[in-house]
Amino acid sequence: MNKLGINLFLWTTTMNEDLSETLAFVKQTGYDFVEVPIADTDVSKWTRIGEQLDALGLERVACSICGPEFSLISPDPAVRLAAVERLKGVIDCARALGARLLTGPYHSGFKTFTGQPATRQEWNWSVDGMREVADYAKTQGVVLSLEYLNRFESYLITAADELIRYVEAVNHPSCRLMYDTFHAHIEEKNSPEALRTCAPYLTHVQISENDRSTPGQGQVDFDAIFNVLNEIGYTGTISIEAFGLTPADLASAAHIVRKMFHSPEQLAVDGLAMMRTKLIETPALEDAVGLDGLSGNGKVV
Repeated sequence: MNKLGINLFLWTTTMNEDLSETLAFVKQTGYDFVEVPIADTDVSKWTRIGEQLDALGLERVACSICGPEFSLISPDPAVRLAAVERLKGVIDCARALGARLLTGPYHSGFKTFTGQPATRQEWNWSVDGMREVADYAKTQGVVLSLEYLNRFESYLITAADELIRYVEAVNHPSCRLMYDTFHAHIEEKNSPEALRTCAPYLTHVQISENDRSTPGQGQVDFDAIFNVLNEIGYTGTISIEAFGLTPADLASAAHIVRKMFHSPEQLAVDGLAMMRTKLIETPALEDAVGLDGLSGNGKVV
């Protein structure tokens, strides 16, 4: 049976606020886990947050991005080296948090463009760097769950077929992928079919409306998406990703999203109800246990 969660981007971009009441609300609402954005590499901070989640009985998935100063496809070898070391530091924080899964588009620099299509050299730099990061992730018990973005936020990997080729090129058991309905809605000709092709490597799914507001109240065909999840027997983690508007958003991607919901709490309640109505209970596969770092469709990673 799927574990259902919500990304804390709805309330924060830094995790520096006191989120005690928010986390308690998420638990009381009925969520199994939270998706936690890791923006800094202060291990002690993530240890404290992990202990806070333990006390509430909330499981967790980690997510992160890399800016231009930590890009695996930078022409500067020093920047590429810094990216590898940064990602190792994020993995340390994920482990301290108690997360076995690290999601995100850290295959390249977020919102970092050259004005040209991605080159074979950039692809190879990223693949080589990610393989080293995956080696380290394996030693820490963390599985990488890579994300493709839309063309306005990335240029290396912007579709499911590209991300599948990338994961196969890295060729590492600790490097897998996730699927985000927001980016797929922009980039794919057929979003459900794109999701179906991801099945062999799928470890996480983000449910996100086309306007980043309440899932099920926009244009994304969630009936078709959940039909595929049920069809492929996906038993892994599913989280809502929506963006709120907080003071810290001026320094984040979230500031481009205007508020289109009554409150974060109402979005969380309505979104969870929507997901529950569209999922069918699937008997847990013998080797599929979402949050433990294994593939949600039964393929051991």
